[in-house]
Amino acid sequence: MFTVKIRRIITAALTNFWRNGWVSVATILVMVLALFMAGSLILFQVLLESTLAEVQKKIDVSVYFLPDAEESEILHVKKSLEQLSEVQGVEYVSRQRALEIFKERHADNTLISSALDELGENPLGASLKVEAKDPSYYEAIDVFLKNGNFRGIDKVNFRQHELVFKRLSDTLSATRKAGLGVSIVLGAIAFLVAFNTIRLAIYTSRDEIGIMRLVGASSWYVRGPFLIEGAVHGFLATVITTLLFWPLTLWLGPKAQTFFGGIDIFAYYAGNIIQFFLMLFLIGVTLGVLSSFVATQRYLKI
Repeated sequence: MFTVKIRRIITAALTNFWRNGWVSVATILVMVLALFMAGSLILFQVLLESTLAEVQKKIDVSVYFLPDAEESEILHVKKSLEQLSEVQGVEYVSRQRALEIFKERHADNTLISSALDELGENPLGASLKVEAKDPSYYEAIDVFLKNGNFRGIDKVNFRQHELVFKRLSDTLSATRKAGLGVSIVLGAIAFLVAFNTIRLAIYTSRDEIGIMRLVGASSWYVRGPFLIEGAVHGFLATVITTLLFWPLTLWLGPKAQTFFGGIDIFAYYAGNIIQFFLMLFLIGVTLGVLSSFVATQRYLKI
């Protein structure tokens, strides 16, 4: 009996879908627009996060050591930093390497080259380049170095970049909050538009629903076809939206990479298309089913 009911509900849902024709098409197009906005927001967030990550990689804290600092002391500081959960990585720059970098940077300055030759020895100390997992962690790393009583440290350049770190950290935080806020607003708008479109589709079946209620059909038996129809709308809208993003990201990929830097958005989309489809599918089906449920509950008073 249960199987027969399920079969009838599915048959009724597909019949309603084909019978409503243009209303079904309009509903799918509205949901495609909603999913397209959601997908665009996801890809924009990926682009922005990638761009900020690239900027973050170019910013680090350098720990400069005295020229006479023992290598064992430097390696001890390096090991201590690597054990911190806030630290992404630590690069050791030896005195000799520091001198080579300095000479390369001032290769066109004969005055500096002559001064180094006259000096006869390497005046530079070794250094450690510290990369944090998040810009907000640099201050904690600076405090750790100051309170660690490490020997041989000349200076830490955190204070020189403190404003840059703060701005980058604030930008990351604001971007995530703005993305969440925009997602909520767009989601609410998409729900209302889809809800009203689906309500129109349900309204066209009001006579059939009235007859079903008169003969004693249960609420879920009456509501079932519309819920399945909403899921079908969501599925088809997801397929269309996913296909639309393929040529769009292919065309925008090189332009976005040139403008934002970071990853190639088409390569990201192609590599994550299954996850992207499942995410949009979840949003689309939820939107369709929820809209159908609310419409039948509030406006048909089943």
